[in-house]
Amino acid sequence: MSVLEAMRAIIVDDEKLARQYLRELLRKHPQIEVLAECKNGFEAVKAVADTQPDLLFLDIQMPKLNGFEVLELLEHPVAVVFVTAYDEYAVKAFDAHAVDYLLKPFSKERLAQAIEKVQRSRQSPQHAGPELKEAARSADDYQKRIVVKDGTSVVIIRDDDIDYIQAEDDYISIHNKEKSWLKHQTLSSLESALDPERFVRIHRSVMVNVERIARIEPYTKDRHLAILKDNTRLPISRSGHQKIKALLS
Repeated sequence: MSVLEAMRAIIVDDEKLARQYLRELLRKHPQIEVLAECKNGFEAVKAVADTQPDLLFLDIQMPKLNGFEVLELLEHPVAVVFVTAYDEYAVKAFDAHAVDYLLKPFSKERLAQAIEKVQRSRQSPQHAGPELKEAARSADDYQKRIVVKDGTSVVIIRDDDIDYIQAEDDYISIHNKEKSWLKHQTLSSLESALDPERFVRIHRSVMVNVERIARIEPYTKDRHLAILKDNTRLPISRSGHQKIKALLS
């Protein structure tokens, strides 16, 4: 593979000067065509869907959607290089799922190293997603919202607004009293990301917001039902019943 293989890239950063600095350095790499610059996560999701780039230079701390949430919404596999001013995010997460990360301020030499890594990795591109966000989360930093695509729109669902979440094949269905949304994610990955004092997996396919439970009723000898305040009835497994009892006792 040629080290000068052409790549189409998008720059995502909420700081205009940071975008300009990176674009200027990229002029030294004619094999990289910058398709777009995005100043927030919403623009990034749309730009990736519209242009299907090979490479994403992605900031982490941004308004509206952060870099990890952007990755959760991408449907097009793309190589990711994080560009961030913060080093507290777990390096192991970047190593496992992103090609590289650049810590601001970075040099032209460091950028060149990242581009070389990207080109070497193109034979086996990875689609970074929810597991990356989970790996970078500290032990007590539970996520407070879930982002999903609803048609061409991006919806931000606060954890307070969730009634329950149900596994549906390779997707999860997020429910509240007004609507439900589908997202391509495993229930296990979301379970470990949400606060276990508030969200409990009561069945292999169901996780519930404990604040929505009105009562627990027996169903069979070894099974129970969670009756929510809106009268939704959810199955509780034997192990799920033990979790609920421990949490509510």
